[in-house]
Amino acid sequence: MWPLLTLLALGGGAGLHFWWRGQFRRQQRQLLDEREASRHRQEQSTHQAQARQQILFNSMLEGLLLLDSNHRIDLANRAFKNLFNLKSELHGKTILEALRLHELARLVERVETEGQVFDHELKLPELAGRWLQVNAAVITNAAGKREGTILVFHDLTRIKHLERTREDFVANVSHELRTPLSLIKGYVETLLDGARHNPEVAERFLRIIERNAERLDLLIQDLLTISALESGRVELQRQPVALRALTDKVFADLHSRAEQKRVQLVNELPELAANADINRLDQVLSNLVDNAIKYGRPEGSVRVSGKTTAEGWMEIAVRDDGPGIPAEALDRVFERFYRVDKARSRDQGGTGLGLSIVKHIIHSHGGEVRAESGSGQGAAFFFTLPGADGSGSNQPPQAGLAASQ
Repeated sequence: MWPLLTLLALGGGAGLHFWWRGQFRRQQRQLLDEREASRHRQEQSTHQAQARQQILFNSMLEGLLLLDSNHRIDLANRAFKNLFNLKSELHGKTILEALRLHELARLVERVETEGQVFDHELKLPELAGRWLQVNAAVITNAAGKREGTILVFHDLTRIKHLERTREDFVANVSHELRTPLSLIKGYVETLLDGARHNPEVAERFLRIIERNAERLDLLIQDLLTISALESGRVELQRQPVALRALTDKVFADLHSRAEQKRVQLVNELPELAANADINRLDQVLSNLVDNAIKYGRPEGSVRVSGKTTAEGWMEIAVRDDGPGIPAEALDRVFERFYRVDKARSRDQGGTGLGLSIVKHIIHSHGGEVRAESGSGQGAAFFFTLPGADGSGSNQPPQAGLAASQ
C-alpha cells in the first residue's frame, strides 16, 4: 500500500513539476513576446518621432545644422543643403569634411567657448556671392553637460542685393542731380555778378539754365514713373491697341527730332492689335524710337516692324543703323542709369532711365524685352505683348523667339 502511495506521490510531484515548468516557460515566452512587442512599439514610435522631426526640419525655410558632442554632423535639413548646394550624405562628417569652410569651423569653436553667437554674417563668394546670417548655441542636458551644437542659417543674399541696389541708386541719383544743379547755380551766380547786363550773354546763359532745368524735370518725372512701376502702384488700363496706328502717332510726335538728323522713320508693322495700356505702350515706343534717332546714324533710318509668334504673342522690333551696342553691354542696357557712352548720353539729354522704364512697362504687361546688336550693324530692341483677342499663353514667350527679320 505504502509503495503504491509513494509511487503515486512521486508521479503527482513529477506531473506538477512538469506542469509548473510548462507554465513558467509559457509565461517566460509571453513575457519575452511582450518585451519584443514593447521594443518594436518603442522603435516604431522612435522612428515616427524622427520622421516627424525630419519633416518639421525640412519644412523650415532656414538652414538647420545639428552637431554632436564630437562636432560631427548629426542632422542637416533640406534648406541647409540647398543653401550650400550639397547633394551627398552629411551625417557623421565634420564641417571641414562636408563644407571646407574654415570660417564656419572657427565659429563652432567660438560657440564652444562663448555658449552662443548671434547675427554672425558669412559670405560665400564661391556660391555666387551668397550672404548668410548664422545664429549658433551649445545644446546641454539637465546636468549642464554639453551634448552638441545647433546652428541656424538665414539667407541674406536678397537683402544684401537690395541694400547694394539702394546705395547705387542714391549714388546715381545724386550724381545725375549734381551736374545740372551745379550748372544752374554757376550760371545764375554769373548773371547776378553782372552778366545779366549783357543781353547776348544773358540770353545764352538763360538758355543753358532752361535746358538744365528741363533735364532736372525729366529726371524727376522718370524717377516718379519708375518708382510707381516698381512698387506696383500703376494700374494698367488694358484695351485693344492698333500697333501700326500707334507707331504712326509716335513718328508724328518725333518727326521734328528725326528731321534734325535727317533720319527716315519707317513703319513696317502689319495690322496687329495688342491687349495693352495705350498710354504706357506709347511711352515704350516713344522711348525706343527716340533712342534710335539719338544713337542711330545721321541720315540713316529707324524701322519698326512686328509679327505674331507661334504662341500668339505680338512681337515688335525697333531697329536703327547706328554703331550698335557692345556685346558686354547688351545685358545691362535695361539697368537704371546704365549708359553705353556716358558723355554722349548726357549730351543727348538722356536720364539713363528710359530703357529701365520700358522693361518695367513690358513686364507689367506680362511680356519680355531684350536687345540685339552687332558691331557697326545697328541695334534692335524687341518686346512682346499679349494679343488683343486674348491669344498668347499665360507664360511670357521665350527670349529666343524674336529672330531678326
